[in-house]
Formats: sequence, C-alpha cells, structure tokens
Amino acid sequence: MKQQTLTMQDALNTAKMLSEALPHLQRYSDAVVVVKFGGNAMGDDAAMAEFARDVVLIQQVGAHPVVVHGGGPMINEMLAKLGIKSEFVRGKRVTDKATVEVVEMILSGLVNKRIVQAINDQGGRAVGISGKDDDLMVCEADDPELGFVGRPVEMNVQVLRDLYSAGIIPVVAPVATGMADNETFNVNGDTAAGAIAGALKADRLLLLTDVPGVKGADGKVMTQISPEEIRAMIKDGTIAGGMIPKTETALMALEQGTRAVTILDGRIPNACLLELFTDHGAGSQIRSTEPRVKPRVRR
Repeated sequence: MKQQTLTMQDALNTAKMLSEALPHLQRYSDAVVVVKFGGNAMGDDAAMAEFARDVVLIQQVGAHPVVVHGGGPMINEMLAKLGIKSEFVRGKRVTDKATVEVVEMILSGLVNKRIVQAINDQGGRAVGISGKDDDLMVCEADDPELGFVGRPVEMNVQVLRDLYSAGIIPVVAPVATGMADNETFNVNGDTAAGAIAGALKADRLLLLTDVPGVKGADGKVMTQISPEEIRAMIKDGTIAGGMIPKTETALMALEQGTRAVTILDGRIPNACLLELFTDHGAGSQIRSTEPRVKPRVRR
C-alpha cells in the first residue's frame, strides 16, 4: 500500500510539473535554439544519452535545435598518443598543420558521429556535418600565433534551415574551410556556435560548460549579466582563460541578432531543459536589456 501511495505521488508531481511547464513549452514553438555541447560529458555514455534525450524533447515541443560541438578532451587524448604537444593562447588551441589534421579527424569523425548516433538512439533524426559542408562556415586565420585556428567571416546557414525544416537535427563539427587555398581551420566550438546562432538570428544560444557559469569578483555565479558588465569584467581580469572566448561569443551572437545567450553548467542533469522550460535557469544569462525571460513565440 505504501509503495502504491508513493507511486501515485510521483505521478501527481510529474503531472504538476508538466502543467507548469506548458507556458514555457508554448513560447518555444518554431524557435531556433543553438546548443553548444562540450566538456567532459562528451566522453560519458550516460551523460551523452541524457543530452540527446533533451535535444529530442526540445524538438518535440516544436523548437528547432541545432547542435554545435567541441571535443577538446578527445583531441588532447589523440594528440598525446601521437606525441603532438598541445599549447593554448588566450583559451584557444594553437593549431599547426599536423594538429589540424588530427582535429578534423576527431571532430568530424569520432565525436560528430557519436552525437548523431546518440540522438538517433533517442528517437530523433540527426545528420552530422562540419563547417566545410555547403561552405557553412568560411574562415580566415584568427591570429598568426594560433596557426590554423579560424575566425568565421562568411556564414551560409541555409543548409541548417533546410535540415531542421525537414525535421532533422543538424549536428555541426567546428571545422571550416579557409578563404584561400582551401585550407582547413580549427574553429573554437563556442565561436562556431556563436557565429551560427548569429547567422540564424537564433532565439537562444546555450553554451554548455564544465563550470557553474560566469563568476563575479566575489566568486559568486551571476545569473543575469549585461554586455557592458561582460566587457568590464574581461578588461579587469575577472573573466579570464577559457571563459573569455565564451563571453566574447555571447557578445558577438547578441550583436548579430540572437535574443539571449546562456552559459550554463552542463554537469547539471537536464541543464538545457531547466534553462528553457523553467523559471529557475541553470547558469548565467547574457542579454542586452530584458531580465531572464523566455522568448516570444515566433510567428
């Protein structure tokens, strides 16, 4: 009898949660949601499956998810096996000719197809591409110090629209073609996600990380940040290391028309669902003027 009571209570809690989520779900009908997936969760089968379920659910409520991924831990592992030393400058990987070949192999091959398979296993339809496909992302060298690290200068996102309009979830590896001589460029995953979100004028850009969010000078996570605060925190060193490209990506995406960007803790179970479909949120939201609210329905 006790077990039956507990089961009924669980069912009631679930029904209540779904009822409360309805307004949030309705707001995302036809919304474009770009999700950058990265960090150590990519190497964990259970975390990968959970992420894939969340992405499929986001699509099931009528939104159009676009997944952009990194793969730093896997790249590091392969470079170590091959005896190629990894170096970083301002949070970005220094990429010589030998390194970019490994990067493309790991990102466009191993990592991309793992994510595609995980989404398919959860009942979704996913197709993996890279920034090279249909010239989705054309780059020039970001910085001579970084070698074959690209900065997107031309975006051709119709291929993404074609895919998600057909009910297919695009999964994008951040490898791109160069402006000249058909070079291959490694693009920081956050940078690629921001460029794609900006070009699509996405409703939301979610940057999953291995940290709770953006911390202020007091060490506490800031749940709501303005672009002006971000610039000041980068200048005074409060934001440093790998958080710099993430916050710079947020600013770029906002300037190009993305409605809001959230840097959220991907280690939290169902972090994307918490951010999109509850009032709680799961990280630091960056937007120009409005408080933490959900996007309007796109008509």
